Parts: sequence; structure tokens; C-alpha cells
Amino acid sequence: MPKQSTIPTFADAFAYSLDAWQRSILFLDVMRQRGEQYEEHKTQTAPHVLNYEAELAVDGRKLGRPVNYALVRIIPPEAIRVDPLKRPFVVVDPRAGHGPGIGGFKADSEIGVAMKAGHPCYFIGFLPDPVPGQTIEDIARAEAVFLETVIARHPNADGKPCVIGNCQAGWAVMILASLRPELFGPIIIAGTPLSYWAGVKGQYPMRYSGGLLGGSWLTALTSDLGAGIFDGAWLVQNFENQNPANTLWTKQYNLYSNIDTEAERYLGFERWWGGHVTLNAEEMQFIVDELFVGNKLAAGEIRTADSTAIDLRNIHSPIVVFCSKGDNITPPQQALDWILDLYDSVDEIRAHGQTIVYAVHEKVGHLGIFVSASVARKEHDEFASNIDLIDVLPPGLYEAVLEPASEVVEGRDLIAGEWVMRCEARTLDDIRALGGNDLEDERRFAAAAKLSEINLAFYRTYLQPAVRAMVTPAIAEAMRRAHPLRLQYELFGPSNPFMTWIREAAEQTRENRKPTGAENPFLALQENMSRQLVDGLEGWRRTVERLSEETFRTVYGAPALQTALGIDNKSDRPRRPAKSHLHQELVETRIASLKAEIGQGGLREAVARALLFVGKARGGADERGFEAIRRLRRAHPTASQLTLPEFKALLRKQYFMLLIDEEAALAAIPKLLPEDLDERRSAFDALSEILQASGAVTGAAAERMGRVETLFGLDSEAVPFVARKTARERKTS
Repeated sequence: MPKQSTIPTFADAFAYSLDAWQRSILFLDVMRQRGEQYEEHKTQTAPHVLNYEAELAVDGRKLGRPVNYALVRIIPPEAIRVDPLKRPFVVVDPRAGHGPGIGGFKADSEIGVAMKAGHPCYFIGFLPDPVPGQTIEDIARAEAVFLETVIARHPNADGKPCVIGNCQAGWAVMILASLRPELFGPIIIAGTPLSYWAGVKGQYPMRYSGGLLGGSWLTALTSDLGAGIFDGAWLVQNFENQNPANTLWTKQYNLYSNIDTEAERYLGFERWWGGHVTLNAEEMQFIVDELFVGNKLAAGEIRTADSTAIDLRNIHSPIVVFCSKGDNITPPQQALDWILDLYDSVDEIRAHGQTIVYAVHEKVGHLGIFVSASVARKEHDEFASNIDLIDVLPPGLYEAVLEPASEVVEGRDLIAGEWVMRCEARTLDDIRALGGNDLEDERRFAAAAKLSEINLAFYRTYLQPAVRAMVTPAIAEAMRRAHPLRLQYELFGPSNPFMTWIREAAEQTRENRKPTGAENPFLALQENMSRQLVDGLEGWRRTVERLSEETFRTVYGAPALQTALGIDNKSDRPRRPAKSHLHQELVETRIASLKAEIGQGGLREAVARALLFVGKARGGADERGFEAIRRLRRAHPTASQLTLPEFKALLRKQYFMLLIDEEAALAAIPKLLPEDLDERRSAFDALSEILQASGAVTGAAAERMGRVETLFGLDSEAVPFVARKTARERKTS
């Protein structure tokens, strides 16, 4: 028989009514606490949400070109011991409307996992208000001083600092790394947009905003209404607008419906989300004109005050790009397509000596990249634990693939965490497969950028003088305080006399709390109404996004408008960074030098060359193999004399020799080996141990290993390597 529906009773209605009333009181009390927290946060000189104690290392306000940034050293908790010989980590937080600290928001954070891996940690944060006159370039120069300070504090560290740039801090880190590459170890950019026009049709509508608003003139107007100060609350508002269902309903409803368990998490996040900061007009205008609308970074069109071109190809350090398909703020295309803008092939990446590793999460949202504990324990934990592996990877393009350690059979003792990381070789086609713009889309965005320049010039000529004359600092401050995002905190704060009764009422409610049972039919009705409201808001969002995209594509795709704006409809691509003839000459000189050095070296060079030759057949590297190298270095004093930078230089040199002339490089191996057969055998056994740490050497790699055995003069032994592998494979099958 079909199950009959439950008919609500008077007892159900009474229990639900009491529960709903109590939840309402407790909800208002959380709003009161949020308002008080907001007011208290505003009174602090250097507000942040770091979960760790810190000591000031450098105050940016005291530099020659003062800025509102500072470098602090993170003091490790008593339970954590850091190794002063390990490379330091420096976490840089985004100044995108919120205050600093999200990179160390909780124990499972970027800072937390780096310290757990034994690395000293530093943090670059900022004050709520900018120093008058500071520019983006001033901040970059200050961050260079910060990194110089970190390097000076750790002269014996096994490598330059690993720098993590979150969101907008990522592009700032990349700009500095292109200007001062010698200051950086590996660079991790998380949720960072670098190719600002990129995306997929039907998704990621935020990239159309600049064009639909007529360009950056509105940024200039907003700054003028702020008396030369841009209110970061408007940037936060942009984030809020991307998900109206969450902004207008889900976030508050989730607190209300789970009021007994959700308050602490909610207040912790709101402490950061409501910590709005400001920027100088010049800073925000640079960000919008040069990056968001202009998309000039990957094109190499940004220059410093002394006319130095910012070219991301100048970066020498490995670059780790972490992004997510669930991120509608910085989708994978905006995080990765700068590689397609800069390079025509992986060989060109190698020619510039760059190592790029990317990881694409399947579903986490933009904030989850920095905030999610599960992401910190997985991706960031693996990046921190294996940063030295990433640092010594040969130049090229790789994808970081994470596999549960529980599913690994071989080399389990070489895995420290819950995941094992492999860096697998990729091509530019793998990035193209994620989707992106076609040439027509590029021309549309180029037209929007050109129109932005025209509208901005019009505003500055005819309207800006009048706006600036009317707005005083007092008026600007009043408008900032009246911003809707600030009002929602202040309305429930201590300045509202109607909130005075809430604290006592909430205490009484907690003492007499009587939540209704999960089976109450009115709770099911409540959940159903919530779902319908969310579905309605989601439908509205999709409609607005579709209309925005169609409007942008129609307006800026019009041939007449593109022609009027001077967009070349016949070019293969609107813009590409120029090729450097000097770089090509340097590459050719370096190739000639490496060819001359192929026969130079000893056992160390021979083993490194053989390792890379066999490893090329596998198409990547595994953390187990690198851990085996670490253990061999510790076990053999002569090997441990080679520092990590020296080891990296050795591998890169041998790798380039194999790329230039593989046969000549292999033929020279016997000349590099000692005459003592036992030394050769010991070196070959060590090589085998490293290669087999991440699994059996099979297929093409086994054939290459057999060739190496011949080059080492060991193939005449009783059981050659290939024969041993074949026997093992037969036994396994």
C-alpha cells in the first residue's frame, strides 16, 4: 500500500512555532555579535584574521616610498617545530576589498600546512587605508624589500623563499617576479586571474562587466566620489552580485536553520568578509585599466615608471597555478590562458627555462581555494610538502595529479601524507581543451578596451573637474559609511538602541532551548520553501547572465563599431607579446656552450643524465622518486654536499643537453663514469632505486634503463636489467 502523508498536528505546530521563535532570537543575537565584531575590527590599527601570533619584521610605511603594507614573521605554535634550513614560505594576501589574513585564517590553511611541513613562514599584509600617493609599483618595490629581508634572515636555507599569492596578490607577485626574478623560489598563485578576457561562452559573466559599464570611467567616478579614495566595499559587492541566491538568502538561512551549530563558523568568516579596506584612486585605476579591462599583463604591454617592460617570460622560478572549475571569479581559463598568450609551444617554454605546474580542482569555489580546510589538507599540503620536487623539475609544462595514498601499492614508505603527487607532462593542447575564446571573442574584448579608453578620456576632460569640485572629504566619508554592505553591519550593531534587549533574550533562550525534531512536517515545509526561493533566485541569475553575455557579444561584435574603434578584423590575433631577438641570440649562445660541455663532468653528471633520460619516457615525476633521492642524499655524505640549488642547476643542465642532442649526450656517459666497476654498479643501483620508488620500470622506460645499463658497462652481468624486469613482470602476471 502507498505510504500516507503525515498530517501536521497541533503539537507539531506548537513545537515548530517555539523552535522558530527561539531560532529567530538566536539569529538576531548572532547579527548583534557580528555588528559588535565589525565595530571592534574597525577600531584596530592593523586588523586581520590570522589564526597565528606574528611579529613585525618590516613596516612598509617606513620605506623610502612608503606603503601601507608590512612583513610579519609567523610565530609557530608550541606543537609545531620548523626547520631553519628549509626554505621559508611567504604568503601574500589579496587586497580586493577585504582585510588581510585569509591565508592563515585557520589551522588548516596555507600557512598552517607550510609550517606543518617544517617551513618558516612569513606573511605580507596591509593596513585598511593606503598611504597617500602610493601606487601599485610602490607596493611591488616594497614587497621586493620584504623578500630581501626574508632571504637575509635565512642565509643557510636550502632555496629561495616560496611565495604564495592569493587571488589579486598573485598577479602582483608575478609582476614583481618578472622584475626581480632572483628573489624568488617557487611561486604558487591560487585563484589568480592573469588572462582577464578568457572564459567559456555561456559561463563566467563577470568578465563582461567592464564592457557593459562602458569601461573604466565608472572606476574614476567612484574614486572621485570618494575624494581620491576607492572604497573596497564596491569590490566585495561585485563578489556578492555573482551569487544572489547565496547573498540574499542561503547564507543567512543556513545560519538560521542551523543556529545551534553554525554561529561560530559564520562569525569567523564574517569577521574577514566585513573587514572592508580602501585603495588610492591611482591604484584602482591601474588595476582596471591595465588588467581587468585592458588585459595588458600577458601581452607585455605594462611598463614601470622607468619604462621597463613587464614580461612574465622573465620569471626563472617554477610557477604553480592552482585554479578550479567551480570558481566563477577566476575560472581556469583566466588562470591558465596567459600561457597560451605567451608561448607557441612547450619547447618555447623550455627555451625560456620556465617550469609551469598547474592543478585544476573540479568544484571548489573561489574562496574555497584559500579558505576550505579540505583544500588546505590536500592541494596546499602537497604543494608545501613537495615544493622542492617542483623546484627541481626540468623546464616544461606539467599538471599536478593527486592520488589517494591508500590506493598506492609500491613505495608506500616514501609517502608522508594522505595523498601522493605526480607531475605529469602536458602540452598547450591540454590547456586549450579546457575551452576559451576564439578570435571573434578576442576582438570583442579588444573593442571594449578601446571604448573604455575613449570614455575615460571623455570623463576626465568634461566631468571629472566638476565632480572633484563638489566632493569634499567629509562628503566622501559619509557616502562610504552609507554603503549598503557597511549598513548591514551597523544596523545590528551597538549603535542601534533596538538591539539592546537581544543579548538578555538570547541568554534566556539558550537556557530554555527546545529545538523541534527533524521529523516535524513544518520543518520539511520550511526547507521546501527555501529551495523554491533559491531556485527562483538562481533562475533570475541565469537570465541576467545570459542577457549580459548576449548584449556584450552583440554590441562589441558589431563590425561597424570595431572598425570605428580601429580593431583589425583581419589579424590572426589582436595582440601577442613581442619575441625578443636578444633572447633568441642568448639561447643560441647557450646551446653552443652546452654542446661543448656534453663530454665534461663525472659520475654525478652521468647519473643525473641517465635519470632524466629514463624519466622522459614516463612523462613526469613522482614525489616518491624525489623522496628516494632525499634519502640517498642523507645516506651518502658526498651526495649531501650538493645543495638543492646546485642539484637543480645540475638537473637543468643535463636536461638541456638531452634536449639539444640526446644521442651525443648518451654517448658521452661512459667517459663520465669512473673506471671502477663497483662504483658504476653502486651508482646504477642507486639510479634503479630512485626510478622504482614510484612503481615498476616498464615499457619504454625499461628499454631505456637497459640502454643505460649498457652505457654503464654492466649489461654483461649474469642478469641484465631488462631481463630482470621481464622476469618480474611474468611473475606478477
